[in-house]
Amino acid sequence: MELRRDIFQAIADPTRREILGMVASQAMTPGAIAGNFHSSRQTISKHIQILTECQLLTQQQTGREIYYHFNPAKMNEVADWLEPFRKLWDDRFNKLETIMKKTD
Repeated sequence: MELRRDIFQAIADPTRREILGMVASQAMTPGAIAGNFHSSRQTISKHIQILTECQLLTQQQTGREIYYHFNPAKMNEVADWLEPFRKLWDDRFNKLETIMKKTD
């Protein structure tokens, strides 16, 4: 499957983030996922397709049902991108804490 979207585009949408949160705790069918939203099943299917294209979700066929599973390893791309910012924020908070302790 060729990736047409990047992972950041996929997680930019709040509905897709909510789908990831639901599927992270347990594998779900498209119908079960769609049942948690007020959107049409077709709209939710499009969100699932985008998440699958980005490999954030994987699918497994069990009998006649397709179950979607969360792929946590793929989230490493997001964590790797955020890491320099996390270090920067931690350094700034530590400096702020040091300044605040000096004023006490």
